[in-house]
Amino acid sequence: MALELQMLGWAVVIGLVHLFWAAAAAQPQRGLKWNVGPRDTPVVLTGMAGRLERAFANFRETFPFFAAAVLVAYLGGRLGMLSAHGAVLYVGARAIYILLYAFGVPVARSLVWLASVIGIGLILAALVI
Repeated sequence: MALELQMLGWAVVIGLVHLFWAAAAAQPQRGLKWNVGPRDTPVVLTGMAGRLERAFANFRETFPFFAAAVLVAYLGGRLGMLSAHGAVLYVGARAIYILLYAFGVPVARSLVWLASVIGIGLILAALVI
């Protein structure tokens, strides 16, 4: 299997980690009644739970672009060193990003986010080079 497709699979795993970690962290603040109810009243999460919720939202913003870029590169026969490096950069950066955001590390978190976007850019560059 192509490395880029393997990285896509690992990105899905990272997304699931985001989902479950954010849900588990939010549970004490939201409570069971809110979770099983209609969720009409928003609960503003604080601390790590809030940071994990925002980190997951950020992941959901970038993941579709990564997935689309990988699939287009694969289907278009444009896989190579550039797309492989881009895929590894995206997945590695996203794995680090969740930890930095969860523990409130400000500047490094933004730089790691930028690295993940550069990873997507490398995959896109492979489509035209």
